[in-house]
Amino acid sequence: MPPAPDLHALAVVALTVGALYAFAREFVRTEATSLGIVLALVILFYVFPYHGVSPATFFANFGHGALVTVCALLVVCFGLERTGALQPLVTALARTWTTRPQLALGLTLFGSALASGFASDTAQIVMLMPVLVACSLRAGISPSAVLMPMGMSVAIGALGTTIGSGSTILAVGVADELGVHLQMFDFTIPAAGGGLLGLLFLWLVAPYLLPQRQVPMPDTSPRVFDAVLHVGEASFANGRTLDELRVRTQGRMNVQSVQRGSGLMLGLAGEIRLRAGDRIYLRDTPDRLKEFEQVLGTTLFNAGDLDRPISAAVPLASEGQQLAEVVITRGSPLYHRPLDPAVFLRSYQLLPLAIHRGGADAGIDPSAAGFTLRAGDVLLVQGTRKALRELRATGSLLVLDGQIDLPQTDRALWAVAMLVLVVLVAATGLLPMQLAALCGVGGMLLTRCLRWGELPDALSLSVIMLVVASLSIGEALTATGVVEYAAAALVAVSGALPVGVTLSGLMLLIIVLANLVEKHTVAVIATPVAIRMAEQLGVPAEPFVVAAIFATNMSFATPIGFQGNMLLMAAGGYRFADFLRVGVPLTLIMWLAFSFLIPAWYGL
Repeated sequence: MPPAPDLHALAVVALTVGALYAFAREFVRTEATSLGIVLALVILFYVFPYHGVSPATFFANFGHGALVTVCALLVVCFGLERTGALQPLVTALARTWTTRPQLALGLTLFGSALASGFASDTAQIVMLMPVLVACSLRAGISPSAVLMPMGMSVAIGALGTTIGSGSTILAVGVADELGVHLQMFDFTIPAAGGGLLGLLFLWLVAPYLLPQRQVPMPDTSPRVFDAVLHVGEASFANGRTLDELRVRTQGRMNVQSVQRGSGLMLGLAGEIRLRAGDRIYLRDTPDRLKEFEQVLGTTLFNAGDLDRPISAAVPLASEGQQLAEVVITRGSPLYHRPLDPAVFLRSYQLLPLAIHRGGADAGIDPSAAGFTLRAGDVLLVQGTRKALRELRATGSLLVLDGQIDLPQTDRALWAVAMLVLVVLVAATGLLPMQLAALCGVGGMLLTRCLRWGELPDALSLSVIMLVVASLSIGEALTATGVVEYAAAALVAVSGALPVGVTLSGLMLLIIVLANLVEKHTVAVIATPVAIRMAEQLGVPAEPFVVAAIFATNMSFATPIGFQGNMLLMAAGGYRFADFLRVGVPLTLIMWLAFSFLIPAWYGL
């Protein structure tokens, strides 16, 4: 047996166990727990100095490359959402997600796993996150039931080749230097066998283990508003039936009535064919109203002003515009008054688009004679951030929190180009991922897909602090010799065990480390240990290296080891315990599968 760990090592182990317990039980906020961990490590090594470790070691993690990569990718992902760049893809996929969500999830999981063997796992997660959030919301599914299975399927698919993940590339490089040479598809078959079981678990079981979480990526309103769409000569709706319009909007448009001329109200029969000049009355949420306007080529009318459609002079999708909800209060200048959009626009530089009224009068027509605003009515308005701030400052109307930024669709192609550039540059090895991601952020700013003031909205404090805390724990475990001790202890006790059992034990040890320490570090440490164990047992080293590669990439149980998990935690609103719910059973399934498949494949 190797020498026992010293007091510093034992203190770090105790702190690590306490940190995992605190994260899992969620006594306090994740960022507070993370800060406490960093402070504890700093104080420990400041009061009780240790060779090679100082407080500066942990402070440096606030500028660590892994943290830079995570933050930069969050910004790039936010740029895609902000510009509406993925809207065409979302529209194409939404039909399958709406009609057959279980099939859509399965196709997503297996497709992303297949692709991740040849593309950056982290970059693939970045591309899929906003698409899946939008599709799941349209299908009425909680995004938190979809995002984590997707991210874990990407990690599973990365096991199939030598270029699937950065940690695999590192492990293969270390093994090559030590005389063990692996080709790209040498371990694809055992990876596919164990990966298939993992994917089936993610598809059929995992969504039911995850609680519904509030997803911070979208910011939509649950209120339903009354609005009017005007059918013009060039509209898609001109000459088409209501059934065709329902198909065009995937059956999601809630039409209340159709008006033709000054007073003729048409029925809602599906065969009614619309003409130019018809007005479609509908009720829906703000984001859907904007979508229907674009998809049908119609014009969204101001609430209560059916003679003044929105024109080019007042563009709805102009850059920097927002949608917001404004509540009419008893002290408001608009209380018990009719809504005059022209006066409202001159007074507040905001354009009223629709109105929501609860109770028995929810479906009231705001253009009806004698219509007046009541206390509690909610207006959907559009305007600049500045105009909304000024309206809030007057106190005359209550502006609700949660404004919706309108997509800057004229920047959508630039946003897609930035993402493709990041993926290609990182996948081909021209630049490391962190530098490629930073270039993507710079490109988003230069092309005005994002402004400097919007960058804080893309970042997550809990994710930033969790990355710093996990890096600090990993460095402390490595510097105090805990990792090396665990590996050496396994080598010391492995002589009397069957080769397959020893290999399985090695995998389990590496899996535990990969969920506590950044997996690239684990890959560099675990590969030489695996080769040494094979030499001592007198067996070929390749199956042990493959076992180390598989185990290094199975960081499913915590968001610590894999930066893709950090991104998922931010995008899905997950908590630390959510990863345990899904990651622990997934890890056990794949560990047991590989414990049989690898010895069988290599004839051990």
